[in-house]
Amino acid sequence: MWWFSRKGPSGFSASSTAEEVTQGIDGTGLTAIVTGATSGIGIETARVLALRGVHVVMGIRNMEAGGEIKDSILRNNSTAKIDVMELDLSSMESVRKFALQFNSCSLPLNILVNNAGIMATPFKLSKDNIELQFATNHLETMKRTAIEQRKEGRIVNVSSRRHQLSYPEGIRFNKINDKSGYNSLSAYGQSKLASVLHANELARRLKEEGSEITANSLNPGVIATNLFRYHSFIDGFVGLLGKYVMKNVQQGAATTCYVALHPQVKGLTGCYFADCNLAEASSQSAYPELARKLWEYSSNLVQT
Repeated sequence: MWWFSRKGPSGFSASSTAEEVTQGIDGTGLTAIVTGATSGIGIETARVLALRGVHVVMGIRNMEAGGEIKDSILRNNSTAKIDVMELDLSSMESVRKFALQFNSCSLPLNILVNNAGIMATPFKLSKDNIELQFATNHLETMKRTAIEQRKEGRIVNVSSRRHQLSYPEGIRFNKINDKSGYNSLSAYGQSKLASVLHANELARRLKEEGSEITANSLNPGVIATNLFRYHSFIDGFVGLLGKYVMKNVQQGAATTCYVALHPQVKGLTGCYFADCNLAEASSQSAYPELARKLWEYSSNLVQT
């Protein structure tokens, strides 16, 4: 597929892999939290960051699966620094417990990869009575990046091209928990639009404070993963033809690892990336008023 190989200004393309875009980068001394690291691009992101010397903390729901993944990474990279901590992003109680556990380890936090997500589920509320996709994909407690090392901290929100196809109003603030009018794909788009808006507003606030922390969002591309499990037809298509028209996991994790580690991204904040290059996000994501409203709305939900 020739279009996969067309390189952008960064020198990378849709066919670039996570290992390729981080080749030669030394992440020794850095600590990263990667959420959703027990499947798909989450595993590959954790593996490649660890390969580059980053101390990776996997925030995951399934501790048994997390332990197996940790063992697998260590078998192929005996010097890897990997920790597994329980984190269910659909539960604010779990988020708070995770934050306390992480803080008790006295580790710095240089990179936060908000990767965990689900796609197009049937209507369902989270443990906090928040529509599940909104809670899982967006309402994550952001931790202050340690600055003792005098290195730029990076917050990376994994969004999706689908953020361009949210509900007409963008974020349905008055109908987040309303089953009436719920559309699984639009709700997924809404959650991913929230990821972009959140990164943009966070970038603005951090910049105002003069913090050496950047916040960016990205589209990993269309990848053959289990995100499609709630749509049998699409899942079947992925199984049959996905490898011919979609990215593999190694390619899918490339943009995440690029934004998290690459020197080319230093100082860039409030940006949106695709195929390891700067890209244009939706017009809705560029509305500062919508981003500020989402921030306040989300803060209220987190505090309840």
